[in-house]
Amino acid sequence: MTNVVLDINNLVVGLGRKADAHRIIDDLSLRVAEGETLCLVGESGSGKSVTSLTVMGLQQKGTLIPSGGSVKLVGEELLTASDRRLRQLRATRMAMIFQEPMTALNPVVHVGRQIDEVLRAHTDLDARARRQKILAMMEHVRLPDVERIFASYPHRLSGGQRQRIMIAMALVLEPKLLIADEPTTALDVTTQKQILTLIRDLQRDHGTAVLFITHDMGVVAEIADRVAVMRHGRLVETGPLQDVLRHPKMEYTRNLLSSVPSLVPRTPRPETTEPVVLEANELGKVYRERSLFGKAREVAAAQNVTLTLRKGRTLGIVGESGSGKSTVARCIVRLIDPTSGGVRLAGREISDLSRRLLQPHRQKIQIIFQDPYRSLNPRVTVGESIAEGPINYGMPRKDALARARQLLKLVHLPPDAISRYPHQFSGGQRQRIAIARALALDPDVLVADEAVSALDVSVQAQVLDLLDEIQKRLGIALLFITHDLRVAAQICDDVAVMQHGRVVEQGPAAEVLTNPQQAYTRALLDAAPGRGWDFANFRPVSEAAE
Repeated sequence: MTNVVLDINNLVVGLGRKADAHRIIDDLSLRVAEGETLCLVGESGSGKSVTSLTVMGLQQKGTLIPSGGSVKLVGEELLTASDRRLRQLRATRMAMIFQEPMTALNPVVHVGRQIDEVLRAHTDLDARARRQKILAMMEHVRLPDVERIFASYPHRLSGGQRQRIMIAMALVLEPKLLIADEPTTALDVTTQKQILTLIRDLQRDHGTAVLFITHDMGVVAEIADRVAVMRHGRLVETGPLQDVLRHPKMEYTRNLLSSVPSLVPRTPRPETTEPVVLEANELGKVYRERSLFGKAREVAAAQNVTLTLRKGRTLGIVGESGSGKSTVARCIVRLIDPTSGGVRLAGREISDLSRRLLQPHRQKIQIIFQDPYRSLNPRVTVGESIAEGPINYGMPRKDALARARQLLKLVHLPPDAISRYPHQFSGGQRQRIAIARALALDPDVLVADEAVSALDVSVQAQVLDLLDEIQKRLGIALLFITHDLRVAAQICDDVAVMQHGRVVEQGPAAEVLTNPQQAYTRALLDAAPGRGWDFANFRPVSEAAE
């Protein structure tokens, strides 16, 4: 391979300095050439992110120790480079885009100043020249109204705009290597498509080598030149994109591909005469932003949303970021108060109840959040977290802990999990704990707000199967919020599509996702990554149709 930018050869990274330390990365060899995109894929815990952090010299010092092999950037050894030299190389010759820009950006500094920090650290440009270069880069990554965005704080920007800021920061000095660690995982399909197109176009313009880390095989199909598959720190398969997708050699790779949910909806469940357990009637939420010198500005996050959910059914709400999906979910659960309309839970209007009067009804509707690590208390054992709700509603502590053990068994976690802490579990296991906690109060309705979007495909499939199993066993109604149309196709009986706070299309999943009536719904489906591949059968959809 000519013009090799990144050359990883027999890399070993251990957990500690002892000779027999557990190997997080075991004998890994990869190469990425100029102008090439190598997608590094695998389940959570496979070593993908540790590989990227080791290349950047950002691995946890004293814990993750490179103990063998070589990592070269354009021929320069990185493993033996000093901290000072690594700081010089970051941004100038290698750069990284992280998965969650809101945690990577400083919340109290304007985004323009944060890009400026890179230029001040690595160039001799004056303030005016730096500003011009930053604004030009922001236009290059297709940000609108760059003067306004330059002076904006991160929380004032959308998820896609924040990710574009991260890309601008990473590429402002035109590095030879760009590492993108799950940069599109939390983005909706249209924003994800824009970011993938942007990275591909910037790579073409600058000849950048891209190491793209992802668990989404749909994204792989869109952007990769070559694919490398990791498992338990080892490379199990590598090859050109078409070879890996069409002729996977290893069983693990075939299982990864087969786990990708299909856009073809599951076989519809028969209509039910079960009672309606949840209704939203012309629900609306208006946020009012007040300023010191101007008039109050109103933003309608949800308008006239009407939904109906029966016992044992799953209703999906899909749409882009900012469409109002999560706002509707939080209004229904009464985490925020709706501005207009009503919410009926098992026939009882709850939208106007005070906190005191609402308390008895809360146990009938529970929510599972996107990030279980943030929603679980890190200082409290898993058993205590699950038992907290029943104890608050009067159940004796002994009985509540016994209930927690039953629920952990229901979500397929071992008995000893009850005395362990959240950080001792994987992401998929933590989501199972969050599900168990939501079930502890025997709710009629379960609201899942992007509950599987951050999970790799195999764990995602396990959690979806678990939710389906629990629903069949307990008859719970499920309100499922997602930006992933593939997931909606596999779990939802009915789908409501939201845009700009309104429901623009609603009906059975089999009809909405196969014969959409609205242009917006068709655009969402067309933007789904890997739409042209039948991953389970290792062939393009066009060949399957012949």
